[in-house]
Amino acid sequence: MVSQGSSPSLLEALSSDFLACKICLEQLRVPKTLPCLHTYCQDCLAQLAEGGHLRCPECRENVPVPPAGVAAFKTNFFVNGLLDLVRARAGGDLRAGKPACALCPLMGGASAGGPATARCLDCADDLCQACADGHRCTRQTHTHRVVDLVGYRAGWYDEEARERQAAQCPQHPGEALRFLCQPCSQLLCRECRLDPHLDHPCLPLAEAVRARRPGLEELLAGVDKNLAELEAARTVEKEALSRLREHAAKVGTQVEEAAEGVLRALLAQKKEVLGQLRAHVEAAEEAARDRLGELEGREQVARAAAAFARRVLSLGREAEILSLEGAIAQRLRQLQGCPWMPGLPPCLLPQLELHPGLLDKNCHLLWLSFEKQQLQKDSEKDGAGNQGGEETLGQREDEVKTERQGGIQPQSKGGAQTPKEDRAQLPQEDGAQTPKVERAQTPKEDRSQTPQEDGGAQTPRGGRSNKKRKFKGRLKSISREPSPAPGPNLEGSGLLPRPIFSCSFPTRMPGDKRSPRITGLCPFGPREILVADEQNRALKRFSLNGDYKGAVPVPEGCSPCSVAALQGAVAFSAGARLYLISPDGEVQWRRALSLSQASHAVAAMPSGDRVAVSVSGHVEVYNMEGSLATRFIPGGKASRGLRALVFLTTSPQGNFVGSDWQQNSVVVCDGLGQVIGEYGGPGLHGCQPGSVSVDKKGYIFLTLREVNKVVILDPKGSLLGDFLTAYHGLEKPRVTTMVDGRYLVVSLSNGTIHIFRVRSPDS
Repeated sequence: MVSQGSSPSLLEALSSDFLACKICLEQLRVPKTLPCLHTYCQDCLAQLAEGGHLRCPECRENVPVPPAGVAAFKTNFFVNGLLDLVRARAGGDLRAGKPACALCPLMGGASAGGPATARCLDCADDLCQACADGHRCTRQTHTHRVVDLVGYRAGWYDEEARERQAAQCPQHPGEALRFLCQPCSQLLCRECRLDPHLDHPCLPLAEAVRARRPGLEELLAGVDKNLAELEAARTVEKEALSRLREHAAKVGTQVEEAAEGVLRALLAQKKEVLGQLRAHVEAAEEAARDRLGELEGREQVARAAAAFARRVLSLGREAEILSLEGAIAQRLRQLQGCPWMPGLPPCLLPQLELHPGLLDKNCHLLWLSFEKQQLQKDSEKDGAGNQGGEETLGQREDEVKTERQGGIQPQSKGGAQTPKEDRAQLPQEDGAQTPKVERAQTPKEDRSQTPQEDGGAQTPRGGRSNKKRKFKGRLKSISREPSPAPGPNLEGSGLLPRPIFSCSFPTRMPGDKRSPRITGLCPFGPREILVADEQNRALKRFSLNGDYKGAVPVPEGCSPCSVAALQGAVAFSAGARLYLISPDGEVQWRRALSLSQASHAVAAMPSGDRVAVSVSGHVEVYNMEGSLATRFIPGGKASRGLRALVFLTTSPQGNFVGSDWQQNSVVVCDGLGQVIGEYGGPGLHGCQPGSVSVDKKGYIFLTLREVNKVVILDPKGSLLGDFLTAYHGLEKPRVTTMVDGRYLVVSLSNGTIHIFRVRSPDS
């Protein structure tokens, strides 16, 4: 497709599918143009016409059929001119079945002329050498351009031949269209002008085009502006959706922090709130996808019309431009009148609300409220000084932190409170009181001091019991920055890395026959990942932005399971075999593995020239030539039992990290198989450990599929806490990998991939 604002070349128009009918997929025959500026064969349109109407196959616009039938649709002289040029270039093979001279039969009476070696661009005739020499010597044709036929067929003279083309009058064969009748807006040849249009004011085609081109260019510029608005609206919608996801992740973190400190009675309410938030995000995403689809459809229709008009204005002859001028102008006006900026409904952001009486089992301690999201256009109005009384980001974060410590709702900027907003004055950390905004109070706004964590319970206001008292801790900040870092980790040795959502995308491609089943992930080149789709027997490449980069061919019949990228090669397990292939799919070697194991985990060594594979309680390491470099049992033969490493990875420090389903633990070994650390405690929630990944500092990220979590362990295998939860969009996480040591890639069971940037605590 021609980009916005650029002029297409003649070679582009001749070599692209512009001259192909989108219905029969063949070269256009008797091209007819619909009011929406899409062109099809006359016979193909006749098959679509039904009940006096037909629907355009591309833009789905309903078009009335003229009373005279589809033949009355406007003939596309522009396409006809290009088709004549294509047919003349493709008219015969010079090595077999040479074209004959067009003038020899006229002079000698022979049934067939001699072999043609030249072509007259003015007469559009193939000529033999003798006729070509004579053609240059006559008074009437000595100015004609005669060129070599081989060069003409090769396309050397396309531009010149196009300039000398003349549209033929459909009423008087052999007569070129030369004039435009202004009252009738009709193209005329000399014969047409002498008959019914003799008294009408007429203009030569070149002069008429000069007069009407500015109007068409102005309309085209208007549509280009509308296209820019469509693109901007699409960008705003995507940014709003991204902010929603990030804010949902923030609120999810707050929910998790609040829920960890309460009794078991809170677990049922926690589950309810999680489900409510997930349902809201899914509904918002579905609505956003619908709006994006509508915007993209409108953009495609407008872009196609603009591209057609630009082609006609850039490449069309005068007669062709004028013949299509009315249809193009009508379509461009119609597109300009469309509402390009549909109303974008505000996206409701979830808000976490807490109750002060956290020990009261009978009261709802957690629920969600929603706040209108400020779109990017509004946020751009805020200056560096945050004019207009808006709170700064730091003030909002301090406000949230104060709410969490003191347990009270911050004062709103809007004045009066809602009936639920029972508030109390909250001392700040430095002892200063928070200033109150002068405003009217509702009867329920009787404030009292909020009890501190170490204090006793206050008497309920107005006789209300603790069951009905509600604390609302609104999270005002809707910044795209991550949530504030939590306190010290479980080991008390520092702060945890935090996730920052980057993007999310599906892995199902148009050629897939089944839903993807991702069983392996690995980094692949700069800012790319390789996805093993066992269900569709494919190794798919994606960028970290979700762009599909193609596939690495796999041997026929192979279903890749685990995958690892080496130096200029890809290793993967399939069934009971380990394969090493080149990026173009050539098998370099294959090795048989144990038949007693259903799947084999594969991991690349940090050096990039060896691959490790888990085989029946052992770890085997192969070099690039396929030779076994080393083989060891994790923990040695004296370990407490045979291990089954279902997932395996390596750390930048050269250690092995695996999920042991036999011992139901995560084990960390050095390069010789000696166990450095192991974890199988209650932090696994009774789940079998899943996929493991390691960042550049050695932190271990472990997937717990059954509870929709990714937990984090230190380099020696000690549990530190949760890294990702259901609030981050995890729905049955399956496989993970680490890219560049700082991007965690998580695949879900439905084939979707989420990418998070790992923010280290010291960044």
